[in-house]
Amino acid sequence: MSLTDRDIADATDLRHCLHAMPEISGEERETAAVIAACVGATQPDRLITGLGGNGVAAVYDSGSPGPVVLFRAELDALPIMETGTPAYRSTISGKGHMCGHDGHMAILTVLAGHFGRERPGRGKVVLMFQPAEETGAGAAAVIADRRFGEIAPDYSFSLHNFPSLPLGHVWLKQGTANCASRGLKITLTGRTAHASMPETGISPMPAMAMLMPTLTALSRGSIAGDDLVLLTVTHAVIGEPAFGIAPGHAELWVTLRTMTDDTMQALVETAEGMVERLAGECNLRHAFEYHDVFQHSRNDAQAVAALKAAMDAEGIVHEAGEALRASEDFGRFGAVSQSAMFFLGAGETTPALHSPNYDFPDDLIPIGARIFIRTARDLLGRRD
Repeated sequence: MSLTDRDIADATDLRHCLHAMPEISGEERETAAVIAACVGATQPDRLITGLGGNGVAAVYDSGSPGPVVLFRAELDALPIMETGTPAYRSTISGKGHMCGHDGHMAILTVLAGHFGRERPGRGKVVLMFQPAEETGAGAAAVIADRRFGEIAPDYSFSLHNFPSLPLGHVWLKQGTANCASRGLKITLTGRTAHASMPETGISPMPAMAMLMPTLTALSRGSIAGDDLVLLTVTHAVIGEPAFGIAPGHAELWVTLRTMTDDTMQALVETAEGMVERLAGECNLRHAFEYHDVFQHSRNDAQAVAALKAAMDAEGIVHEAGEALRASEDFGRFGAVSQSAMFFLGAGETTPALHSPNYDFPDDLIPIGARIFIRTARDLLGRRD
């Protein structure tokens, strides 16, 4: 491969720059501008900006018929205050790259340099820098953008760094790789009253007291089995912070998580039915809102085989691993292409993802880049 020490050094410097300027989902304008300038300098055959919001896509076209192979990285950071102390720590209060998306972007810029110098032998390579992964909105917005149809992939690949796995080792499995999940906000409305005369109002308190254990009791199944159903109460509020008012309003936030989309649909219907019945029994009005909706992410057999072949050729240790309970909106690319995501070990003692002191290991940049480049070469060949 035509990777050089300069390629890796430049990508590492870029990661540090991105780490210091984190932008959360939907606000990635400056990050997108930096990425567009970086990959634009490699002279792609097409550079698309503003894709699905702040997305950037660089296209490297062989000029010959063949598959379109897409590699995806994420632009967004998290609303988390960084407590680590790298020289390039976040300069934006309350925001940080605590998920390693800065490293994923850096890896794709190595691919940009490579395919800028050496176009694929046939077909096209698309480097997709996707917005708003953390909220589950970004992939859907990118795919819905009319311009996506012009670069629609036959294959889509992605990676995610993964603490607790030895540095540079890979988990890659066929089938479900990440759970489906969504946030359910339940609103219950009754009637407020003076605290001295609670009988003149309609309080949601009894319903809330029953809902929390009743909903979470729907959880079942093994930790990473296909039968997993998990409901987690994340936030609850009843009435106003005052001693003189009996409450007439309540909110309950619950995260629903399943291993498949079909199981999620059944769970939604069950949970909504329980709320409706209980609200009716307590003379309360109710409403539902859904947020951060993620489909399950499923790895296609042929896409997995392509990644495994590349890892074997590059001497990368890989094993099947297990499906993760965490969600990932890369699964939406599986609806439009043969797709697969792998998990790249960030070290057994590295802080967990979303920890305030997490920092993507720079040593993963060349490893991820080699796997992706080899995968593209195997699928598309190389220009003589």
